[in-house]
Amino acid sequence: MDRFEVLLLVARPAAGKSEVIDYLRRLPPDMRLARFHVGELRVIDDFPMIWGWFEEDAILERMGLPRLHTDAEGYFLRRELWDLLIHRLCLEYGKLLDDEPDLRERGTAVIEFSRGTEHGGYRAAFKAMDPSVLRRAAALWIDVSYEESLRKNRQRFNPRRAHSILEHGLPDDKLERLYRHIDWQDLTAADPSCLVVGDQRVPYAVMPNQDDVTTGRGEALGARLEETLTRLWRLYTNR
Repeated sequence: MDRFEVLLLVARPAAGKSEVIDYLRRLPPDMRLARFHVGELRVIDDFPMIWGWFEEDAILERMGLPRLHTDAEGYFLRRELWDLLIHRLCLEYGKLLDDEPDLRERGTAVIEFSRGTEHGGYRAAFKAMDPSVLRRAAALWIDVSYEESLRKNRQRFNPRRAHSILEHGLPDDKLERLYRHIDWQDLTAADPSCLVVGDQRVPYAVMPNQDDVTTGRGEALGARLEETLTRLWRLYTNR
């Protein structure tokens, strides 16, 4: 094995997750594999699922019918819907393997999401994840402060492309309510290299990005990402 099978890409909103994926996608496949241990990219992101719920609820409201997922302000009607998204991410990964049985030998599935303690945090998210996914996974945490998340969320938002992976954003009050408080530090405090989820141990590494090396997509990002994923690769292969 010369690549991650599953890479869980987690961070605050606008921390740089989508920019990392965009950077990796632009690389020649042999360079991506040699430097970052990432094969053919398959990305599974819960934002398009959430955006689809928003769109469906808006349509239902115009039809005079009850909203299914969110209230009029865009907050989920039930906390369990955050867990449902994790189950959906795992389901999508299983469908990828059904459609491409050899993907595990040539590809890397990147599963991207953000969670705040207001809706269960990362502890609840990892607990909801299928053990068959966790067994194949390593986690990359991109570390920024809430203030940096807020700055970049404002910077990237394009109201004409609110559905876009690279240009969506949240209103300030919603970002504060949903994502100011996170439990990543609490979750990882007991072990500097592995997340313990039930009987699964998921290796993880932290890439600092307070200085924002992701926006430029240049070699500063490449060097830091390579260093971080090299550390993670050692943990992944030795677990």
